[in-house]
Order: sequence, then C-alpha cells, then structure tokens
Amino acid sequence: MGKALMEDLPYPDLSNIGPDMRAARIISPAYAAAGSELTAILQYVYHGLQFGYKNMPELAELMTDIAIAEMRHLDLLGETLLRLGANPIYTACPPIPRCYYSSDYVDYTTVPASMLLSDIAGETAAIDGYEKMLALLENDAVSSLISRIILDEKLHLKRLKEAYADLCREQSRS
Repeated sequence: MGKALMEDLPYPDLSNIGPDMRAARIISPAYAAAGSELTAILQYVYHGLQFGYKNMPELAELMTDIAIAEMRHLDLLGETLLRLGANPIYTACPPIPRCYYSSDYVDYTTVPASMLLSDIAGETAAIDGYEKMLALLENDAVSSLISRIILDEKLHLKRLKEAYADLCREQSRS
C-alpha cells in the first residue's frame, strides 16, 4: 500500500470550529460534488488500477499516494462540516438530502496520457475552487484548513505535471 502524498506540515486544529452554516455551504462542494475530494479519491483509485494493469507501477503508486492524501482531505472536510453544524452526507449541499453524489463525476478514460491530463485538470480546478472559497470565507479556522489543503493540491499538481512530462518523453522515444 502507498503513503499519502502530502506536504510535511500539520493540518490546523479543528476543535475550535463551531456552528456556522454559511461556512458549511461554502466548503460543502469540496466534500462530495462533481469536483470534490470524493471524486478525486475515486478517480485516483480507478486510474491507479488502470496504470497497474498497464504495467506502469510508478504511475499506479503515484495515483494511490494522491488518493490517500485526498482521503485525509475528505475526512478533515467531513469533520469540519459536522463542527459547522452540517451532516456530511454525500451530497453537494449538506445537510440537505438531495443532489446526491454520483460516480458519473469520475473520468473513466483508460489512455495513460488522457488519465494524467484529466487528473491535472482536476487538481487545477480544485485549487481554483479552494481559492474561491477562501475569498468567501469569514471563518478563520475554516480558512486555515482550506489553505493547508491547497498546499497538498499544489504538490499533487506538480507531481502530476512531472509524470505527464515523463510519459510524453517516454512516448516520443518509442
């Protein structure tokens, strides 16, 4: 099993977060919507399986390591939603039980370069989404968490871009 691909920095303490439904509504799309941590987890697991099957173990391991980090983000966001007063159900708008999560959000491509480009696009969109959340949040404790998650997402983006460049170099040699 892999290890989480995360920056070597602690996540902020969540114990001082209290009810704040406005903040919950702002961050909830990062939990279980189309461009959410849940989608990222499922997509990285799927892509990891595909890379493993294609005998590309380094890329399979990278996908697993990123998926593990995204699982940590999902856990932190879920705990934060609970502390903010929202039930962290798998919907784009907790605590409202509608707009349930769909695995249709996952990119099921099986072409290695396309998988990496999809993952790069997903990380780019995640960073953009988190930065937009920061502009809207008035809750400093939640903002601290989002800022810390962004650091991991930027690391993922960097490693995915490097992997894509390596793959392109390998393909041009063959």
